Amino acid sequence: MTKKYFGTDGIRGAVGKGSITPEFILKLGWATGKVFEEQGHCKIVIGKDTRISGYMFESALEAGLVAAGADVHLLGPMPTPGIAYLTRTLRANAGIVISASHNPHYDNGIKFFSSEGKKLADDIEYAIEQKMDEPLVVVESPSLGKASRVEDAAGRYIEFCKSTIPPMMDLSGLKMVVDCAHGSTYHIAPFVFSELGAEVVKIGVEPNGVNINDGCGATSPKALTEAVLSHAADFGVALDGDGDRLIMVDHLGEVLDGDEILYILAKTRLDKGCLGSTVVGTLMTNLGVEHALNRLGVDLLRSAVGDRHVIQLMKESNSILGGEGSGHIICADRTTTGDGIISALQVLETMAGESKSLHELKSDIQKYPQRMINVKLKGGVKFVMTDEIAVAVKEVESTLNGSGRVLLRPSGTEPLVRVMVEGENLALVESLALELSETVERLLDV
Repeated sequence: MTKKYFGTDGIRGAVGKGSITPEFILKLGWATGKVFEEQGHCKIVIGKDTRISGYMFESALEAGLVAAGADVHLLGPMPTPGIAYLTRTLRANAGIVISASHNPHYDNGIKFFSSEGKKLADDIEYAIEQKMDEPLVVVESPSLGKASRVEDAAGRYIEFCKSTIPPMMDLSGLKMVVDCAHGSTYHIAPFVFSELGAEVVKIGVEPNGVNINDGCGATSPKALTEAVLSHAADFGVALDGDGDRLIMVDHLGEVLDGDEILYILAKTRLDKGCLGSTVVGTLMTNLGVEHALNRLGVDLLRSAVGDRHVIQLMKESNSILGGEGSGHIICADRTTTGDGIISALQVLETMAGESKSLHELKSDIQKYPQRMINVKLKGGVKFVMTDEIAVAVKEVESTLNGSGRVLLRPSGTEPLVRVMVEGENLALVESLALELSETVERLLDV
């Protein structure tokens, strides 16, 4: 079955358009409440990031859920992984996140967690979509749901984050910069690290509803790099607007993306004997990471792009660690979903345990140059791997001679195909990517 509204990670779009309207979100809340009420009286938690439209959609969801008879617990501004955690600990039937993650303020979205703090099952999403087609009928007044606010939500999550590292671990003597992207970690992340003893320089902690992810956070690490250098900090941590992505910067101002962080955490767990033999990345995970892991005797399994696909392959392969270059890192031995704060704490545990700087920890991995060119599809043409394109790809692979790889990936949201070439030699990668993209464009120009 094809879903009508849900994408790979909930429902997302521009505020006031398509599904991201008060009317739709009200009906979505009601449909969600009806689906879970069929299993007995239910409790749903709602959290949001700091974008201005969150107030509007929080009210709409609350009204819809209450009209269906569901009780609602409002968490206020809360990181996505914090909502997953509180859904579990509050024994809720589901958790709802109002966020568009790393997108600008004019986008928003809705995503769900199960009672276990994991992605909502497909059959539940299908059931919610089917309810959306039914007329909204309010339950009798005595059966209406009740709404309340969870006053200590931030404190609960802060303590959970700290519980994921050894109890005696002390960050005293370390100076770090924390960039919260003016997002939902602004009132949480700095306290986690400072309560562990670190001297914390805070940036991106003044949300005003429209500055979320604006020139800051995990998607714009320049601000973090400049702050680390200007404050002579030991390292920096950048989170995205909803706190599920992590990018780090070492004391020299060099950026570590999710691929490098994934390798550091894998090596640490391997040294402790708790990794297993596999780590999950995606089709876009840098080849240098795969080769570095192979040297350790660890296989890299590649899923489709998106943390939902990473988590699914982790489950199928019984892997405890997975992630994406964008900074989504899933430590299944610590929590149920991607969590920027917890991932950062795992890296800090490695730094403390090995008495190494962040710069030293990344020295074992050399990322390969990677060039991606977007080829636009004209006139509604869909990308098909024709024999001619396949031959062109094989010619590039032959030129790389085992020291690189080629990937053609249609975009899931735009009319284009992404042509990626990766290899050891930057100049060769650049020329091959340009040549292949021009060939693909010519062969698709019908």
